[in-house]
Amino acid sequence: MELILWRHAEAEDGWPDAARALTPKGRKQAEKMAAWLAPRLPPDTRILVSPALRTQQTVAALGLDFSTHDELAPGASEHEVLHTAGWPAENSSVLIVGHQPTLGAVAALLLGQQNVSWSVKKGAVWWISGRTRFGSMTSQLRAVMSPDLL
Repeated sequence: MELILWRHAEAEDGWPDAARALTPKGRKQAEKMAAWLAPRLPPDTRILVSPALRTQQTVAALGLDFSTHDELAPGASEHEVLHTAGWPAENSSVLIVGHQPTLGAVAALLLGQQNVSWSVKKGAVWWISGRTRFGSMTSQLRAVMSPDLL
């Protein structure tokens, strides 16, 4: 399974949290990352997105169909994210557009650390591959990319 975790780009401060829009810098971050992701995504990738405005605006830069899932909203647990993604599933590819600290907790859990949340920069992508070997699931970090490196 290919699991790609994409944190929303920079958003305005404000309330309510779910209505925070991307800043001009955030729109540029989303465009840069979308340009990097688009040629790399497997053609059958399912794109699952938090209902928050900033995640919806981030994924819109990709220009592909996506579905919105309340289970990916701010405050979701890493287990909710993995369940929504269908982890682990052989021969599938899922892009999750969500929030910190949840995405950092997902990455840490899949790469061997529990009860930890790694820092995922705004607009950054963490790409993790999982496969079953000798009856158990193993995970491999394939890529980490942030918009400021593009």
